Amino acid sequence: MAGVDVEIEGRTISLSNLDKVLYPSGFTKSQVIDYMARIAPVAIPHLTGRALTFKRFPDGTETNGFFEKRCPGHRPPWVDVALGPGDRKGGIEYCRIDETAAMVWAGNMAALELHAPMACADDLDVPRALVFDFDPGAPAAIAECCTVALGVREVLDSVGLQGWCKTSGSKGLQMYVPLNTPSATHEAAADFALAVGQVMERQLPKQVTTIMAKAERPGKIFVDWSQNAFHKTTIAPYSLRARPEPTVSTPVTWDEVESCADGDIELRFTSDQVLERVDAHGDLFEPVLTVEQELPTPG
Repeated sequence: MAGVDVEIEGRTISLSNLDKVLYPSGFTKSQVIDYMARIAPVAIPHLTGRALTFKRFPDGTETNGFFEKRCPGHRPPWVDVALGPGDRKGGIEYCRIDETAAMVWAGNMAALELHAPMACADDLDVPRALVFDFDPGAPAAIAECCTVALGVREVLDSVGLQGWCKTSGSKGLQMYVPLNTPSATHEAAADFALAVGQVMERQLPKQVTTIMAKAERPGKIFVDWSQNAFHKTTIAPYSLRARPEPTVSTPVTWDEVESCADGDIELRFTSDQVLERVDAHGDLFEPVLTVEQELPTPG
């Protein structure tokens, strides 16, 4: 299929190879772009102002793909950049996605996965949220992640904190604890996430680990507290994942987490299902952007 020019909110974008199949299920680049354009109204608030890392799959999800931190020089002039964590040469200019046209441009580059830091680029030292990344070691799966997430919710309740969950879109589950206060630090977030993970480890020693070594993780849920480090990113809400089908990192309700833990449902959603969920429920992750919470002071 020949390239076409489209206009989105006054921006002109040249799209190419629209019939190229990017997923083994048959999902094409055109469908990727369509999803990214339609999900943009709820996805962009979770992306805007952040130094984003792309994972691109120009030859489809059956290839390894590649991470791209530095925003390419061939970007349109209206795609903004943000200075973020760098290398030995200094800071890196990452792409920002602040509007629908930028989402479509990213989709045209087969940037299927959008990975976002916890902090905004204008204040990199202050995370807007804390994240618990529940990573299952086979044969454990997302149902076991949900069981651990429910245990973490109880710990959070005991110190007056709330969290919101989303699927990773791959194997696991993530819980965000919004902070949105200028006193938040990456170090305090990581320390708190580790402490809570260790509580779960003591409660469920056969099911939970906070140790990163692969040898410790088969059959257990690894509570990855290290995702709160300054330089780390986490798959963004509503991002596609590079799987056999176009699954999405999808916000879910606590009722759904409980049902999944009980084995009644499987928390796995494709792009079409996510669009239907947003039509029905709006952005279930919106409170993460607005709720203000303080982590408990150690001691």
